[in-house]
Amino acid sequence: MSGLKSVIPAVILIGGLWMSVKPSYAKPEYAKTEKKACVYCHVAAGKKELNDAGQYYKDHSHSLEGYQPPKS
Repeated sequence: MSGLKSVIPAVILIGGLWMSVKPSYAKPEYAKTEKKACVYCHVAAGKKELNDAGQYYKDHSHSLEGYQPPKS
């Protein structure tokens, strides 16, 4: 029973830390490498969904080389 008393606080602490971690869909180094804001490839800041540029980047080995933005 005494072993359980030390395990419970550890589980609570680890669970709390895990719950407080915000998921990251974009990597800051991608934005830095490409010199673009996150919303250049994502539909909105903090969202996982990619726009056309982001899908191109994903499909072309994390490179925007050759990407042509759609004409408006």
